[in-house]
Amino acid sequence: MCLLVLLAGTAQASGLADHGDDLFEREKIELSVNGFFRLRGDWLNNLDLDRGTTPSGQPLFAVPLGNPTGQSLFAADMRLRTDLAIYAPFAAAAVKIRADLIDNLVLGSTPVLSPGAGNAPTPAASPGQFPATLLRLKRAYGEVLTPFGYIAAGRMGNMWGLGLMSNGGDCLDCNLGDAADRIAFVTSLAQHLWAVAYDFSAVGPTQYRKDAQRQLILDPSTDVHSVSFAFMNVKDDHTRKRRRIAGKWTVEYGLLGSYRWQDNDVPASYLAKDTALTPTSVMRRGYKAGVVDGWLRLQTPNFKLEAEAAVLIADAEQASLLPGVLLRDRVQSLQVGGAIETTIGAPGSVFTGGLNLGAASGDPAPGFGAFPPAGSTPGAGELDGPQLDIPRDTRIDNFRFHPDYRVDRILFAEIVGTATDAWYVRPWTKTRLLEFRSYQLELAADATFSRAFYASSTPGNDAGLGMELHAALTWASKDGFDVLAEYAVLFPFAGFDNPAQSLTAQPAQLGRVRLAWRF
Repeated sequence: MCLLVLLAGTAQASGLADHGDDLFEREKIELSVNGFFRLRGDWLNNLDLDRGTTPSGQPLFAVPLGNPTGQSLFAADMRLRTDLAIYAPFAAAAVKIRADLIDNLVLGSTPVLSPGAGNAPTPAASPGQFPATLLRLKRAYGEVLTPFGYIAAGRMGNMWGLGLMSNGGDCLDCNLGDAADRIAFVTSLAQHLWAVAYDFSAVGPTQYRKDAQRQLILDPSTDVHSVSFAFMNVKDDHTRKRRRIAGKWTVEYGLLGSYRWQDNDVPASYLAKDTALTPTSVMRRGYKAGVVDGWLRLQTPNFKLEAEAAVLIADAEQASLLPGVLLRDRVQSLQVGGAIETTIGAPGSVFTGGLNLGAASGDPAPGFGAFPPAGSTPGAGELDGPQLDIPRDTRIDNFRFHPDYRVDRILFAEIVGTATDAWYVRPWTKTRLLEFRSYQLELAADATFSRAFYASSTPGNDAGLGMELHAALTWASKDGFDVLAEYAVLFPFAGFDNPAQSLTAQPAQLGRVRLAWRF
């Protein structure tokens, strides 16, 4: 017999500390279904900043195709997310699945052939992902609670701290989200959670077996392995609320260490299609990387501080992509990033505010290095570009925030792509304008000041990036329906000017409306 129940959040867990609370013995099979449907539209005005083109002839942001001097672009998309948990009877075990049935489908992207008919929708692929399909299965894993601890295996969410490096993408406006093919074990000892995880980060070229269904990994030495260790002191929402009402402080923290390595590589398997692979296709890579990431949350009855800081060190013995053509110099990296979020005011207060700030280490190479175009070469005045130029430059030191960790709405979110090679300060406020039994109306406002660490990374060869002002009006219903309307304006500084064409960067604007149904 199957019993359908709704348990909010149980299938949405992304971090190692989020799992296991919903596992207990049940008398019947139970299902938990939750998620959201999101519909949003964007108006983007002058995001190329009217500062002309870069030396490669490209604007900083897309412009209207038929009128390159035009100012406005529009887009609307939708997502239907479902998180399903299936709980086994007579055991503290479950199987959990995340499937986005419609994932960032651009409205109107399906050509209409005749009234009431059209082609099958094809959502656009996100940067760094394979082309999307109408049904995208993002997570599928099993978990069990044993007398020794919690065990999980499969493709599961990957979240840590504020989400600077690893972000599960669980928020309403998140677009990407990390998942890991992982085997994890978490246990409790000395009032802390201790976790160890092994990730199948990537494998080398594969070949189908005789049944044309299963595959073999042709060279295990080309696999990318990751091992992570963490210890955490975390509380659940009920405990935090109880301690806050009692006037007590709550301190939570965690430390994550992760190590990744790859011995050999087969570049032909991902650089050239339909290429015959031979033993000579295998080449030495010698890649090793380690990261230490610390997280802290301090909460009092009227104040909250949450912070995350990470240090990443990497070394690649051989950076060549051509077998038999070896490079003399190693490629190395030292990246540092961190962020602090503060909230003044008790949860539920009419007025709250705070100060957020963060920094991501940079690299003196031209361009921000957020999403370097394939095959591009370093060039002064470009918005983006590779931070590597062997043999003259063998270091990549720019730390990149995860794109789902939102710093602003225009500069980092749209023009650069993510926060990197910069620091920022962001004061914010939120006021509850109206409150009724089933809904409330809130107004939020913030200002983000940002500056680059290296002037050479900016298109204008100046460290000043910009000041962005943002306001958002939210209608939130306790029944699960939300409406968000927001507006942002960016006042760019000299870092986005165009000295070669004697043009000064002009302000950019963004407007967004979002409808969300949560279930």
